[in-house]
Amino acid sequence: MTTTPQQDTQETVAADARDSAEAEEGGAGRRGGGAGAWRAGIRRAVRALSRPEPWKRGPVLAALALFLGLLMLLHARIPDGLKNVGSLVETFLPWFGLFVPVLLAGALWRRSASAVVALLLPVTVWLNLFGGVLSDKSRPGGDLTAVSHNVGAGNPDPTGTARDLAASGADVLALEELTTQARGAYEKELAKTYPYHTVKGTVGLWSRLPLSDTRTVDVAMLGMAGPLARNLTAEEKAATPRALRTTVATDHGPLAVYVAHLGSVRVNPRAGLSTSQRDDGARKLGEAVAAENNERVILLGDLNGTTDDRAFTGLTSQLGSAQETAGDGFGFSWPAGFPVVRIDQILVRGVDPRSSWVLPSTGSDHLPVAAAISW
Repeated sequence: MTTTPQQDTQETVAADARDSAEAEEGGAGRRGGGAGAWRAGIRRAVRALSRPEPWKRGPVLAALALFLGLLMLLHARIPDGLKNVGSLVETFLPWFGLFVPVLLAGALWRRSASAVVALLLPVTVWLNLFGGVLSDKSRPGGDLTAVSHNVGAGNPDPTGTARDLAASGADVLALEELTTQARGAYEKELAKTYPYHTVKGTVGLWSRLPLSDTRTVDVAMLGMAGPLARNLTAEEKAATPRALRTTVATDHGPLAVYVAHLGSVRVNPRAGLSTSQRDDGARKLGEAVAAENNERVILLGDLNGTTDDRAFTGLTSQLGSAQETAGDGFGFSWPAGFPVVRIDQILVRGVDPRSSWVLPSTGSDHLPVAAAISW
C-alpha cells in the first residue's frame, strides 16, 4: 500500500512523539539514567538516514565538495596554458582547505547527508597532501645554520636588519635584493660577525667559514621587474646578476652554496599569472645544480614560488626542502605582515636538515628563513 507525503510526515511526527515520551519515561524512571533517550535518539538517526530527503538536499553543495577534492587531487593535471592557472592553483594549494569548513557549515545548515559524505574526498586529499606538514619534525643538533633573507629594496633600516641577522646565529647568511645604496650598510654591520663574504649583483653570501670558487649563475636577468628594478637603469637590469655559486670550506669538507633571487611573479586580471621570467630562471638554476660536481649542495634564496609549483620540478627533483623535512608547519614567509605563502626557500642535497624555522620580521616585506643541517 502506498502512502502520501502527508501520511509520511504524520507518521514521522508520531514516531518522534513516541520517542520523546519514551525518553521522558526513561529519564523519570532512572535517576541519572538516559537509556530511553539513547534509544529514541538512535531510532531518530536511523529514520533520518533511511529517509530520502537528507540525501536529496544540497546537490550543489555536494557537487562543490567533489569539485574541491578533485581540484586538489588532480592539481598537477590542470593545464598551465590558460593564464598559468595551474601554477596559480599550486601556489595557494594549502589554502583550498579553508573551503571545507565553509561547505560543511552549508551542509549542516541544509541538513544534507550527501554533501557531508562528499566532503570526505577533499578532507582526505588535503590531509594526504599537507597533513604531515602540520607536525613538528625538527630534531636537535646541527653542524651548520643557514639563513636566507630577501632584505627588500625598500627596506628603511638596512643597518637594523643587518644587526638582527647577525644575532640570528647563522653560519652562512644569504641576502637577496641588495641595492647599491644599502650594500655598504650590510657590509659594515656584518663584517665583525662574518669575516668572509661575496656579493654578485643583487645577491650576496656572508660566512663565518672561508669561501672560494665563487661565480655568477645566469638565471635570466633580462627584463628584470619589481621594486629592485626601479632603482636600476636598463643597462644595469641586463647586467646585474641575481644568482651566485660559491664553495664554503667546512670541517666536513666543501659545501656548494647557491644564492638566488628569481624573477618576480605578477598577477594580472587579463593576463593571469605572469611567471615567464621566474620559470626561465628556475630552469636555468636547475641545470646549474644538475651540473654541480659537489655532492653536498644547499640552495638559499627568494624563488618567488612554492615547492608545490610545477615550475620548480627541475629543482625539487634534485633538492629536498628543509622546511618540509625538518620544519614545524608551513613556514610561510611572504608578505611579512601576514604571510600566506613560502616563497623563500632552503633546499638541500647530500646533507641532513635537522630543523627549519622562520625568523621575526626585520623591516623587509619578506621574513627570513633558517635551517640547521648536519652531515
